[in-house]
Amino acid sequence: MNAESETDRDARTPPAGVAVVVIGYDDAAHVTDAVRSALAQGPAVREVVAVDDCSTDGSAGLLDRLATSEPRLRVIRRRANSGGCGTPRNTGLDAVTSPYVMFLDSDDVLPPGAVDALLEAAEGAHAEVAGGLCVRRELPSGREVPWQARLYALHSVVPHPARRPRLVHDTLCVNKLYRTGFLRAHGIRFPEGRFPYEDVVFTARVLAAAPRIALVPDRVYVWHVRRSAGRLSISLDRSGVENWRARTEACRQAYEVLLGAGQKELARAVRAKFLDHDLRMYVRELGLRDAAYRRAWWELTRAHLAEYDADDWARNPAAPGRLIGRVVLASPEPCDLPRLRELAARPARLCPPYARAADGTPVWSDALPVSLEPLRARPVRALPLAVDAELRPCARGTRLRLRLRLRLRLHELYGRVAQAGPESVEAEWLHRDDGGVVVRDTAVPLAPCPSGSEPAGTAGSEAVVLAQGPEPAGRAGSRAVALAWGAEPAGAVAVGPYARGVEPAGTAGTAGTAGTVRGGAWSAEVAVDLAALSALGAGTWDLRLRIRFRDGVSRDVSAHALRGAGLLRRSAVPSVRHGVVLVQPYATHSGALALRVAPGVRGVLSVARARLRRLLH
Repeated sequence: MNAESETDRDARTPPAGVAVVVIGYDDAAHVTDAVRSALAQGPAVREVVAVDDCSTDGSAGLLDRLATSEPRLRVIRRRANSGGCGTPRNTGLDAVTSPYVMFLDSDDVLPPGAVDALLEAAEGAHAEVAGGLCVRRELPSGREVPWQARLYALHSVVPHPARRPRLVHDTLCVNKLYRTGFLRAHGIRFPEGRFPYEDVVFTARVLAAAPRIALVPDRVYVWHVRRSAGRLSISLDRSGVENWRARTEACRQAYEVLLGAGQKELARAVRAKFLDHDLRMYVRELGLRDAAYRRAWWELTRAHLAEYDADDWARNPAAPGRLIGRVVLASPEPCDLPRLRELAARPARLCPPYARAADGTPVWSDALPVSLEPLRARPVRALPLAVDAELRPCARGTRLRLRLRLRLRLHELYGRVAQAGPESVEAEWLHRDDGGVVVRDTAVPLAPCPSGSEPAGTAGSEAVVLAQGPEPAGRAGSRAVALAWGAEPAGAVAVGPYARGVEPAGTAGTAGTAGTVRGGAWSAEVAVDLAALSALGAGTWDLRLRIRFRDGVSRDVSAHALRGAGLLRRSAVPSVRHGVVLVQPYATHSGALALRVAPGVRGVLSVARARLRRLLH
């Protein structure tokens, strides 16, 4: 009997190896860094296949020279440019000889240990796919933001993708390792030619084949985001409406791929992801586009959403993306863009007016009676609370005046939310370039506003200036609060999408009255620790608020930046340490309040240089 020993079999079986397919086009400045990051992974990487998509800037020559000293590197030159990322990736995949394969773009890098972490997970779990954490690194600041961190919080094994529908949210192909034989056996390839968001379709094809998937919390990919680059990447260049057309087509194909494979739950999850992520992202930027773009975008979006069925809208019907989608479907022309932008923010903010139909049903507006009835079941901790904020310098420092308005709808405002009892608010300033740096204020009490004490300022470009009562005596710059709650002045008139409307006396919170309705408000006054914000030098800070309710539930929200006379204006604040600190409050793309701080002479010069650059370009 010639039984073969395990040792003999192991000696003849080559160790598992990984191929890294690197694709690039006219990226001589970065492509060798990408290739070296793959080679630096160590012996786990058996081969690096660099596919040059007919570059004209000398990229291929750089790769050829590197290959003379790197036997694991093979360079493939395409004779014609494909116009996208899918074709060169397919070219590389066809050339791979290793049991596993990964994909790397020429302007990104693999962090040390990435391949080992993924290979160990795949081998240990007998998985066809292994995925890890990708971080988006903003350049030149170096700020890093994790991509889909919830998926990769812990080591886990998913025996079937349907067990983890959130997998459809991670549409990247580059933060994963694939068993080469698995891809080839199922004929899984990227869309050919110029097909933006090709990885959305590729990922759907992978999930449709029902692989066993291993997930690891390790950082396995660094996605470099160069927004100031002369040529933006395909995914970052959203200035033309064709980009949106390509994204909707990719999402449509992903849905069809999964549905055709019998993965109905994952197909539904693709549509839910479109509403929650893609739609909200583009709505936040819609106000920055011209009228022709907005009309074309609106038409494309309505056509795409018209394909959704009742089950798609019935799942989590109060989610912001679904409310936005229903408004878009209901209006043949772009409308209420400032208000939609606020609802598309993260966290979402539902700003006034709060209207009701004749039967008392909460609706989007009097002109567009899209039902907001699903908000009745929304838990308090998930309500899209609207918080207005204004920032003004004062003699004793910089004061942030907050007025917390529970602007959901009348029933929520005077019913369940009021019963929950907002008690306090805590302000946090998060450093834009280093999210780990937080300047946190102590929590201050929230109490209802007295009658007639509406803060000044306009809540959006189309809103009216609301009347304001006098500030509490002795409160300038103080962390303390003195608050009370009452009704708005009788006869208040609603003008514009952020103004408050009129409700007949005695009907607050009751059903059966049509039209726009009022609500109460809570407010607080918080001193900003400008010394702490300026300690790191010039930088940008994002405001986040944590609202706590009587039963211990909390809700994290951002603040809507009020606009109006004297608001969002640069100020020079005297400083003992720096001499002067320039403070510039502004509204982000989503309308949230943020703050630029530039301390001392260096800070002043940096602001001057930035303004000069903008004038010259």
